[in-house]
Amino acid sequence: MVVPDWIWFVSVFAYGCCIGSFLNVVVCRMPRDKSLVWPPSACPACGRHIRFYDNLPLISWLILGRKCRFCKAPVSPRYFVIELLTAVIFLSLFILYFSVDVIEGMPVFLRGGWLVYLLHITLLSAFIAASAIDLELWIIPLGICWFVTGAAFIVSALGACVIDAGVIAKYSLLPVASAATGSLAAGAAIGLAVSGALLMTGLLKRSYESEYADPDSEAQADDSANGDFSKEPDEMPEQEFNHRLEVFREVVFLLPVIVCSVVTYLIVGRVFSVETLNDFLTKHPAVAGLMGSVWGYFVGCAVVWIVRILGTLAFGKEAMGLGDVHLMGAAGAVVGPLMVVVAFFVAPFFGLAWAGSQMFFKKVRQIPYGPFLSLGVFVVMIFHDWIWNKIGLMFYPY
Repeated sequence: MVVPDWIWFVSVFAYGCCIGSFLNVVVCRMPRDKSLVWPPSACPACGRHIRFYDNLPLISWLILGRKCRFCKAPVSPRYFVIELLTAVIFLSLFILYFSVDVIEGMPVFLRGGWLVYLLHITLLSAFIAASAIDLELWIIPLGICWFVTGAAFIVSALGACVIDAGVIAKYSLLPVASAATGSLAAGAAIGLAVSGALLMTGLLKRSYESEYADPDSEAQADDSANGDFSKEPDEMPEQEFNHRLEVFREVVFLLPVIVCSVVTYLIVGRVFSVETLNDFLTKHPAVAGLMGSVWGYFVGCAVVWIVRILGTLAFGKEAMGLGDVHLMGAAGAVVGPLMVVVAFFVAPFFGLAWAGSQMFFKKVRQIPYGPFLSLGVFVVMIFHDWIWNKIGLMFYPY
């Protein structure tokens, strides 16, 4: 029995609404280290628990007239916007992947395509939450990025169990390592472990250590609980740092990663031939997928971290945040090294458009960059095949 398309569309839209409702919980609670499951949702004004029939995505907000049933306090439109945006993105990606003949080589939903789709909507859902938090508090919780990165590693490793490995590699459905990138990724992972151990032992000091303390004042928490996006970072007190010294600590942290990746690449290249390594990766697609995702993660982190370091050294002020580094690392683990680099260069166009509009409507001195990076990633997902055919085959001529 063939399921009509409209049933798929309605189901995916409804599922997106439900995920969007959960993302609202993430936006409110995660930056404040609160549980995402307990206590139940409550009105931030009167504290009364919200009944299940008042918590239906999209519908309840409209029926209640954007107010709490009990105290009549206004409910931020953010809740409705995030639910609707998530549902629209879920549905749009579903139609593009499975109902429009655009994505060549994408397996049908029930024959493996669901795995790629599930990973991509996980990434986009996380980025919606991260972007909302970045717009509100000018921070990106690293837990969101780490969750996506972990999911990408698992799916990339197990992808060949669901989809033919040749199809994955040919159409770049998931990251796949070559002999060179696999050895670089393995070395970088070893170097990251070394740097992490040095941090844990205290031999290396974290940069901007005060950022690891809770940055939210009681006033911030009250504003954000009500969905207020109006708070500007310029209104918050800033601690003085020697920014060049702080970023130098990050350079020292990255040295083991760079050195180990290069050394591993050279050693592996001397011990094994390229043909032997590629044959091994072909016979072990789980290793190829995992290493491909790991390499995508490091490339995604690198493109932002390089700009952060060079910008800070040049201007003496912190350029981009570490949250942006982890955000693009997660994106690279999902879409691969090539696509995440393209996304990084697409993002400034959105940033410039937003900054131009602010010149006419509101004077600001700082731009939260996470939402623009997220838009760049979304664009490369939409135009994946065009980018792959124009650029990807130059580097990966399968």
